[in-house]
Amino acid sequence: MWNYTSFENAVEICDKQRKPINNKERLKRIEGKNSKDLFPYYGATGQIGFIDDYITDGEYVLLGEDGAPFLNAFAPKAYIISGKTWVNNHAHVLQSKTNNKFLCYYLNYFNYKGYVSGTTRLKLTQAQMKRIKIPDISIDEQQQIVSRIEELFSELDKGVEILKTIKQQLTVYRQAVLKEAFEGKWLYVHRTSIHDNIKFRKLKSDEENKLAPIPSQWQYVYLSELGDLSRGKSKHRPRNDERLFEDGKYPFFQTGDVKAANKILADCEKKYGEFGLAQSKLWSAGTLCITIAANIAETCFLGVDGCFPDSIVGFTPFENIVNKEYVRYFIEASKKRLWVFAPATAQKNINLTTLENLIIPYCNLDEQNFIVQEIESRLSVCDSIEQTVDTALAQAEAMRQSILKKAFEGGFSE
Repeated sequence: MWNYTSFENAVEICDKQRKPINNKERLKRIEGKNSKDLFPYYGATGQIGFIDDYITDGEYVLLGEDGAPFLNAFAPKAYIISGKTWVNNHAHVLQSKTNNKFLCYYLNYFNYKGYVSGTTRLKLTQAQMKRIKIPDISIDEQQQIVSRIEELFSELDKGVEILKTIKQQLTVYRQAVLKEAFEGKWLYVHRTSIHDNIKFRKLKSDEENKLAPIPSQWQYVYLSELGDLSRGKSKHRPRNDERLFEDGKYPFFQTGDVKAANKILADCEKKYGEFGLAQSKLWSAGTLCITIAANIAETCFLGVDGCFPDSIVGFTPFENIVNKEYVRYFIEASKKRLWVFAPATAQKNINLTTLENLIIPYCNLDEQNFIVQEIESRLSVCDSIEQTVDTALAQAEAMRQSILKKAFEGGFSE
């Protein structure tokens, strides 16, 4: 069993070597300056930008004072900085009197329950931080523990990199599935353009059609010919008009909700009341949502009746001629090309006309349904693999905490 010593006996608290500066002033100070003349600017959980001067020069351990994920066992609360830096007032600035890495690992292992206060934004005051007890062991033993942790973390990181590579490959595979499904070039142009390079898919033989049925004849139509397209309507700006959300019961979906949705949008945090609804438009469940600002060409279906702003386009298909899933998958396949139509501004966006003039390969409903089934069959395998990978990544984070637990509960000494 280890003995423990007081925080101040083991750690030098350097909180005087930090200084807050608001974002506007910081940006003003670095405007037009060469990057080599700037220094890292740190906060509670990591670097948040640059500044034109420094306060600290050396190696320090930063521990969040407020805003850090103190009660999340798998998230880091402390990290090491080195060189010439500037730290704001949202992190404690510390130096171990023996080994900074040992201190940092220990602070990321430590259970802060009973030490932090607050509800939505937890805070670890300097007084509470001083209550933390630090293992009182020799410098040699500290270094042995650090070396063993880093050895195990290195092995774990290799496995995590492999899992992340698999996720990247799955993303590429998804796009390959969609590309294969729609065969050939996609053209995103205005009606006045001429397209001499449109290629139609022809089958080699009837036998090939039986083995791997694909559209017997491609036609190319404008998306606007397959359904009604119109932008959302919203008076959500100015955002401080609380009347919009009084007694809210009508979901108000935004572009971020569409991007985060898993195909179906069922609920959201913000909801319009009757006043908000009067300023907007209520869309029916089943509407295909297509984002045209910030996140371009993200798609999902409304699972409930709801409202959305003009940064989202609603598509209502003519169901007797088009499968709306077919349209959704085609737009998903078209993301990169649609980005070309976004002007070079800070917030990327396209307009409604771009979507209306989107040229889409068209075939009969039976063939559309077949293509959708084939896409979903392949992507379901992809989803299954991705779920397994995500589970393994979560387990890797749990394993990281298990390593720290073993290290600081004497398991490395056994």
